[in-house]
Amino acid sequence: MWLERLSGQSTPSAPSSTQTRSYSPAPRRSSHLTPNNNPRPTYNARTSSLGLVSRANSSTTSLNSPQLANGSSLRQEITAPSDVVDPLDALATILGKKNDKSGDGQEGREDVALDQRPASLEVDIDFEGLNLDAFARDAGQENVGEPRRYANQTVEEYEVEKNKLEDLHKSILACDDVLNSVQNSLTSFQQDLGAVSAEIETLQARSTAMNTRLENRKVVETLLGPAIEEVAVSPEVVITISEGPIDLAWVKALEELDKRSVMVNRTSQTPNRSLAVSDLRPLLNDLTNKAIERIRDYFVSQIKALRSPSINAQIIQQQSFIRYKELYGFLTRHHPVLGEEIAQAYINTMRWYYSSNFTRYKHSLEKLSLFVVDKNDAIGADQTAHRAPANKPSQTSHDALAIGRRADVLRQSHQAALPSHIAEDSKQTHYVETPFLHFNLALIDNATAEYSFIANFFSPAVGFQTISRHFSAIFSQTFSLGHAFTKSLVEGSDDCLGILLCVRLNQHFAFELQRRKIPVADGYINGTNMLLWPRFQLAMDVHAESIKRATSAISTRGAASALGLSNGADAASKQSTAPHMLTQRFGQFLQSILTLSRDAGDDEPVGNSLGRLKGEFEAFLTKVAKGFGSAGERKRERFLANNYSLILTIMGDTGGKLAADTREHFESLRDGVGGI
Repeated sequence: MWLERLSGQSTPSAPSSTQTRSYSPAPRRSSHLTPNNNPRPTYNARTSSLGLVSRANSSTTSLNSPQLANGSSLRQEITAPSDVVDPLDALATILGKKNDKSGDGQEGREDVALDQRPASLEVDIDFEGLNLDAFARDAGQENVGEPRRYANQTVEEYEVEKNKLEDLHKSILACDDVLNSVQNSLTSFQQDLGAVSAEIETLQARSTAMNTRLENRKVVETLLGPAIEEVAVSPEVVITISEGPIDLAWVKALEELDKRSVMVNRTSQTPNRSLAVSDLRPLLNDLTNKAIERIRDYFVSQIKALRSPSINAQIIQQQSFIRYKELYGFLTRHHPVLGEEIAQAYINTMRWYYSSNFTRYKHSLEKLSLFVVDKNDAIGADQTAHRAPANKPSQTSHDALAIGRRADVLRQSHQAALPSHIAEDSKQTHYVETPFLHFNLALIDNATAEYSFIANFFSPAVGFQTISRHFSAIFSQTFSLGHAFTKSLVEGSDDCLGILLCVRLNQHFAFELQRRKIPVADGYINGTNMLLWPRFQLAMDVHAESIKRATSAISTRGAASALGLSNGADAASKQSTAPHMLTQRFGQFLQSILTLSRDAGDDEPVGNSLGRLKGEFEAFLTKVAKGFGSAGERKRERFLANNYSLILTIMGDTGGKLAADTREHFESLRDGVGGI
């Protein structure tokens, strides 16, 4: 019944408003074959459902189309197989019409036989709670007035959907290609990952093995490290010694080589020595020989520099020898013969250096003008009879018996030797102690510097005896030159004060050398004393002999003449008790000797010489006092007392043991004759 009603509404009617629900007996639901975002296209009202025959061999929709197996809701064109009844034919059978496929358009669809009905309908239709009549009526009202454009719109939609499906098919193919590529990549990655995993396992195994070997090597290094460190020589040390300049870095490299050589020699002498030490020893010997060669060349060049004119030897000694004294120690340890040859070359050079320089200095000091003190300046010499020769210019007046300021040379400390050019140009006249002082000052200073250098440079390679021999070999000629110069100064001179000043200066030099700890110059000091003391005694004897001659002369001229006061027959009545002129000269000389002997010892020859001189002077006064005769006993005693008092007055407060003894002696003499 509803089929007839449905077929009766297939005639066109007035157009109606556009229906929102498509023409279908099924409820309004979205098709599983279309995308979710595209609504199903609307159909014209009053269009017969038989119009679907325009899609004779395909179906684009289904009343209950399930989703694809992969869950996609996209439309998919499905072509019916050949053994399946065409849906349009089945629909025509249901409607009781015959589907004439030979016609075109709607006419062929309306002739479908109504008696061709399927045995059953497999369509699940949602009637929305309406009966069949209401459902059919409602469906007919929805399509009233809609133009019959259903077939055209379906074809267009089909074309659009076809293109979309083709694009989707292409996209799916492209996705398949991409997925295949990804699958291949993942497969390759899995294979690579497997290879990496295998490599990681291999690395882990190697790491474990390496850790084990590292631990073993650490154990071996702990055991062998010190032994290897003792004998190994770094390439830097080898390059420095072979090619580097000789400086402090070279000295450090040499010390490293020496240390390794000592360890190798010590290790090679042990019973369980290794082959590595035996292989290393020739290499160390070659490097040692190279170092010895370079040390030899270095010292030879520095020794040659000492022979350069106007060179300061002490600068070269400090900067080139002392600074690198370890080189000589290394040389003497590894090549003693060559070390001795270098030392001998240095000794010969410095012997020439000091000998030549002090010879020039001696000549400069010899140009100084000196006072001449001879027997004419003795105490008992006749001063009125002494006159300078006419063909010889008179020298500057001086008092050879008074010490005056000459003793200042003993009080001055830190004196410097007189430069040679000043000595050559000096116009002053000096006493004998002046050139002696400056020559020996220069000699002592140079001897101190040289001994300090030798002791510092050659030790500890050589002992004290060897150092003393080296010093003596260097300064033997210079010391001989000094002795010759001292002998030339005092020989033929009767200047007792000058000679005694030289003795005291020599004693000061001995004390200074002792303070500087230079024992090797004691021979020179002792030799100088042996030159000075005998000459001093001879000069004292000259004064004693002069007084003795004066005493002898009294007997020939008479006592009154000796007093220097007689000038006629009544000479005895005119004799005076004033001190004699010789007493004045004796007192000045005695005070000078005692001043220079303030710190003299009992073993010095000064006391003996002075005792002899006092004896001659007392004999002279006694003989002169006899000139007063037997009647002038009182005057004689007063005369002697006045002379002794004058001597005590001149002596004053002169200190020293010898001065005290002398003062006591003359006081006793004065008191013995009744003086006050």
